[in-house]
Amino acid sequence: MRDLIYFIPANSKKENIIKLLQNHPEIAFVSMLGVDLAGNDTDEKIPVKLFIENIDDFYDGSAVQTDGSSVVLTDIATLNDAKVDIPVDPTVNWYVDYNYENISSETGTPVGTLRIPGFLIHNGKRVGSRSILHDTLDYVKKELLHLLQEKDSIPNCDYSGKDIEDIFFTVATELEFWIKTPLSESNVPEMSASQVMQEQYWQRTRGSVRTALENTILLMQEYGLEPEMGHKEVGGMKAHMDTAGNMSHICEQVEIDWKFSFNAVQAADNELLVRTIVKEVFRSHGLEVIFKAKPIIGLAGNGEHTHIGIVAKLKNGKFKNLFAPQEMTKDFMSPIGYGALMGLLKNYEVINPLVSSTNDSLNRLKPGFEAPVCIVTSLGHSPKLPSRNRTILVGLIRDINNPMATRFELRACNPYTNTYLALSAIYSAVLDGIRYAIDKTPEELLAELSKEPETVTEYLETGRAYRSEVEIFEDYTEEERNARFGKAPSTVWENMQAFQKYPDKLAVLTQGKALNSKILHAFMAGELIRWKMELISRIIPENKSLVQECHELSGEITSDLDRKRWHTINTLRLYLAKDTLTKKSLFSRLREALLTGHFSLASKLQVEMYDKIEEMKKLYFIYESNIY
Repeated sequence: MRDLIYFIPANSKKENIIKLLQNHPEIAFVSMLGVDLAGNDTDEKIPVKLFIENIDDFYDGSAVQTDGSSVVLTDIATLNDAKVDIPVDPTVNWYVDYNYENISSETGTPVGTLRIPGFLIHNGKRVGSRSILHDTLDYVKKELLHLLQEKDSIPNCDYSGKDIEDIFFTVATELEFWIKTPLSESNVPEMSASQVMQEQYWQRTRGSVRTALENTILLMQEYGLEPEMGHKEVGGMKAHMDTAGNMSHICEQVEIDWKFSFNAVQAADNELLVRTIVKEVFRSHGLEVIFKAKPIIGLAGNGEHTHIGIVAKLKNGKFKNLFAPQEMTKDFMSPIGYGALMGLLKNYEVINPLVSSTNDSLNRLKPGFEAPVCIVTSLGHSPKLPSRNRTILVGLIRDINNPMATRFELRACNPYTNTYLALSAIYSAVLDGIRYAIDKTPEELLAELSKEPETVTEYLETGRAYRSEVEIFEDYTEEERNARFGKAPSTVWENMQAFQKYPDKLAVLTQGKALNSKILHAFMAGELIRWKMELISRIIPENKSLVQECHELSGEITSDLDRKRWHTINTLRLYLAKDTLTKKSLFSRLREALLTGHFSLASKLQVEMYDKIEEMKKLYFIYESNIY
């Protein structure tokens, strides 16, 4: 396979692309990759011959259209106005997706499809997730250059704004996922015990998992992704071995990391590619990959920590990390870094809906298992001793010997977060904070970021704290956390209400016009449809099955305590799932509230349903354990 082409570099000339495709007949198709507001990417099979003959039409968007009803552009591409054009994006890498199950009789190699990232255009307006990020970053760059180039000096920096020639947004994501053999059951108590005892994290991989992980990393290298590490994560249990010596009943968690990109759009594209590579390689080894944020309730979820930074290219050709201070052992950050972090924290309520937009994502963001549920940061105990607090939302990552490594790690994202939209919101908020902080000293900004809730400051809100260097789930009660850092939303509906609740913060997100109110309305409408239908069609039926699985047990000895426990459990079961002539069950009331559009009530009933189901499961476990 050494002669296969895995990607075409960004900004390649049309004539070079045509020549390469003509010399590689194994690449039989092209496919336009547009990304809708839910993060779904389009795929189709267009013969390469057609692409070569009409390459100019592909660039201007007239060659490929899709039906708006097939992508999530809610209230934008409607049934009576559904045409969506997809022009190519030449500024990023184009990847070749090989079908290793379809070997070409002509070349003896797998048949390839050139996947070309593009933009979604509706009625002449750019509406897809990729274009929103692309256009937002153009705006943020323009504003930052204007802001910085006016400055003869920047506090705590060894360069002036006039030295800056260009700005780059550096982004990296990490990918966590569960893998298992199909149809294998999850032994939650066993895996929970293994997790608490830390038996899995960074342990040696074995068998098909090891082979699939190694092949994934090798294939990522072919695509130029520069993988840095693959390792076991905290979740999982020991697999079994069958009589043939093969591993079975596999259920464990893995993480893969790769190098950051100087192009944030490219970084988001790379994430889509890695998900595809992981799925295909592990599937070829008989393993199922699960990217859901919380695939197994009660066990560690899948995060996707997102690292963000800003780098300036100076006129002398040198690169400077705008977040790093002049003296790494004296200060945590530059004023630009402080401002960026403060902007992210202050405006996070309206960023959160774009980061965590599904039932699954919010199932992961609950206290415990290092879940980042509080809007709070950690800088470290001193600039000389970088540390890592894993209980906060966004942390400062530093290496005192490498200023270029200074960045922020947002820990709330998951593998299905729409990274394009999340980054658009993040960098818009970062710009807001930098505008405030640009003329202030690191000492002033550190004091404001470290303030107590009652302290009144110019930028950060009164009644809130924003920094903690302690273990926030151990050192604060739930009431104390909510009072200091704000109460996290429990449902998709609660999360989406931030757009109405915080108009000033919403204005920060929409300042660049790309992530505008129409786009945010479409995003919210699409996510609420998904929230509603998932509850009605999946979550309520799944919970009903759990209720039905809890039944009265009989043993050699049944005590009064057993009968009392069953009575309590059965009362819960009836409350959850059984209608009577005088009273509807919780399931029926929730379903009715969703169908009639009473979403605020439905949100409250959803929280109650989750609490009652967890209570029932715990009670039934105790009851079942005492039956002989």
